[in-house]
Amino acid sequence: MNSDSWTGQTAYALQAALRLSNERFAEHLGIGVRTVAAWHQKPSLRPKLEMQQLLDTALERASDAERARFAELTSTQPATDPRLTEDPNIVAALEWLDRHARWPPGTSRQRVAERAAAIDPQSLRDRGTRRGWVSQRDVARTLADYYGTASLFTARCGDQLVNTSILTSTDWLDLDCPLVPQHDRLTVASALPEADLQLDEHAADVAVQRLAETLSMNTRMVNSPLYRLLDIAPAAQHLGGSLGVTHFVHYALTMDLLEGELVDAIAAGGPSPMPLRDRYLPDVATVLDLNNRLCSGGVLALTAIARPADPFRGEADYLLLVQERSGSVLNAARRLAVIPKGFHQPLNDVRRDAQVGATLRREMEEELFGRPDIDNTLGQQLSADPMHPSKLSEPMSWLIEQPGRLRMECTGFGLNLVSGNYEFASLIVIDDEDFWTRYGGVVEANWESETLRQYSTTDTDLVTELLTDAAWSNEGLFAMLLGLRRLAQIGGERVKMPPIEWEISE
Repeated sequence: MNSDSWTGQTAYALQAALRLSNERFAEHLGIGVRTVAAWHQKPSLRPKLEMQQLLDTALERASDAERARFAELTSTQPATDPRLTEDPNIVAALEWLDRHARWPPGTSRQRVAERAAAIDPQSLRDRGTRRGWVSQRDVARTLADYYGTASLFTARCGDQLVNTSILTSTDWLDLDCPLVPQHDRLTVASALPEADLQLDEHAADVAVQRLAETLSMNTRMVNSPLYRLLDIAPAAQHLGGSLGVTHFVHYALTMDLLEGELVDAIAAGGPSPMPLRDRYLPDVATVLDLNNRLCSGGVLALTAIARPADPFRGEADYLLLVQERSGSVLNAARRLAVIPKGFHQPLNDVRRDAQVGATLRREMEEELFGRPDIDNTLGQQLSADPMHPSKLSEPMSWLIEQPGRLRMECTGFGLNLVSGNYEFASLIVIDDEDFWTRYGGVVEANWESETLRQYSTTDTDLVTELLTDAAWSNEGLFAMLLGLRRLAQIGGERVKMPPIEWEISE
């Protein structure tokens, strides 16, 4: 092909024809893994000239069989998306759907292929725009109406009142729990798969649509293991509870579908029927019945980094980091959230990785310090110990080199009524001013973020205004409020914020 005609889509086709993982394809071309990931996310992207030349060379050196596969994949004739048979994550999702919908093997592949061929990508982008108009307040209000009386988290900052969709209790807030082994005590009760699930016709059809849209929009789906919550017992300075293990496709094709259904119902002007919510999460009793439903979730933290006084910025403060989530993520797309934010999941060691702090340290490495090798959406994880001290980034190595440089606490726990997820709201504090001087220039969000915003704990007006931004995700706002409340208690003169008082609405 001509050297100026490569796009993200054709680059991905070459990768598929060569049958290489993201990491191996990047190595084959001599480029970064993030560049390969960008081609997957932006199929219309046209690489720079030097990148076009690298792709030309790779195609020229391909075998006859590889060239034939590439020609078939890039043919102008309509063809079945090769990921339906070649992407192990999509294949696993199709097999899961056949099994739980009680369909003959291959049925979901055929249905997804037919649905994907009929999708108009522009209509999906238009729907994404409509969804973006639905505010955090709309979501919280609709869920409060649906569930009736519920213990939902509400906070007041100055004269601003903020409501969320986070179900919580007084015993689950202001935990001030250090995320170290003697306090961070979640355990794994069993790594066996959960009980079987049978999908009804509507639930199976929506799952087919999710997979078809995933293919159409090149959204990442990786069937990695996730923790599922079986029991929870948080208390002041202590996290207790038990976990099981599930896989991402189970979550993506069931509970994760509730958010889209909810937001679409609100965007349509409601009240609209929500059959998936009626099936999976019909009442508060079901929300709290953790042992008998799928309850996955994650860890998210407000990051506060001490900075010295500056002649332009002013007095010493903490830098607060807030992300706008990318439209390519499955969870809280295009919403504001604290950073890092990630699913609670094991890497290699199911028992050790059960600690909330383990997930938070991993997410710091991935989302703040740019380690692509622990991002399981970019390639297969083959390292025996990805968080071994010898593999840590330079900023993380510096933080753990001396006690006291890195402080991590869980500030609260709640169940998010959006999808029934559990949320461990946390706070990361770096008190040593030298960190920002040394490493501020390498702190960089990964592909999951569209933008990364900075706020100062001495800028009362802007931070207060931020808390009332309707673009927040509910879990992000929950973590932000509890993190600021705790930071005001421990941050001294660096923090100049109105008091944040929480209450449980009834």
